[in-house]
Amino acid sequence: MDIKEIQNLIKFVAKSGVSEVKIENPDFKLTIKNKAEYVTAAPVAVQATQPVAAIPAAVPPATQVPATEQKANQEVDESKYITIKAPIIGTFYRRPAPDKPPYVEVGDTIKEGDVVCIIEAMKLFNEIESEVSGKIVKILVEDATPVEFDQPLFLVEPI
Repeated sequence: MDIKEIQNLIKFVAKSGVSEVKIENPDFKLTIKNKAEYVTAAPVAVQATQPVAAIPAAVPPATQVPATEQKANQEVDESKYITIKAPIIGTFYRRPAPDKPPYVEVGDTIKEGDVVCIIEAMKLFNEIESEVSGKIVKILVEDATPVEFDQPLFLVEPI
């Protein structure tokens, strides 16, 4: 079983809602566990950390924009961006080695096929390549933190 087959199996398990899959061959044993609470907790935590009330208290109420309208404006702004998502579960790394520079920074221009990060899964370091060309607008994950399948990693402004 090669890494692509394992990645596809991980994607399938994450989408299907199955809690655990075990495969045993004479050559290897593979166990994939899907814990739904981690999958649903990540987006909620990201939304909770975004500033909601960035308007000073001294502004008169007539000029304040309702929070729901602010959120709608923010979604419109981000809708023009393409999101690069994690194809597998693992640990996100921005650089190939601790003493090396990051693959990408905010403002960098990337093209399809460029490596944007590494995700370590089961002691394998998987280079994640961009499927789009554009400019990195935002890095959504801190270096050396765990990521879930399909978790947003980068926002890219298409060229």
